[in-house]
Amino acid sequence: MRAIPVASVALLGGAALSACVPAGAVGSNTYGFTVSPATVAPGGQVTLGVGRTEAGCRGRVTVTSPVFDTVTIPRDESSATARVDRDARRGAVYRVTFACRDKTGTVDLTIAGDGSHHPSDEPWRGKGVHAGQGGSVAGFDLKQLGLGAALVAGAVGTAHHLSRRRRTGEDGA
Repeated sequence: MRAIPVASVALLGGAALSACVPAGAVGSNTYGFTVSPATVAPGGQVTLGVGRTEAGCRGRVTVTSPVFDTVTIPRDESSATARVDRDARRGAVYRVTFACRDKTGTVDLTIAGDGSHHPSDEPWRGKGVHAGQGGSVAGFDLKQLGLGAALVAGAVGTAHHLSRRRRTGEDGA
């Protein structure tokens, strides 16, 4: 009878911890998607690659980004080239999205020069401010991750303690 509350507390704790993992912590490039060079000047050329291993993509790959036209890598090829737009904002970091059947991944492409180093889904238009990235771009903060894990562990421990305490109160009555 004690195994059921302990198992439920463990499952809830595991679910709470997995919900605390930032979306960026999950590897988005597990299929060998590459952009080379990782930093390129506006108007430059990049090579888009895909891993053709067991874990990689075996089909046709569609590659999109705000700074170049859509490129298709045929299933019997492992790379293709793309020309970066000449009006790409210097210093900006753009997301390059690879899609192959049910597998997707992103790789960042940096445009050479000074400026912002935040990934962008949209090209810079020169009007207004570029906003909306929020905490999705922030790096890992070990203090915050540790504090979050401690809070979740404390909540799980408290729930377990209270469930045991309530049960012993019911047994004594």
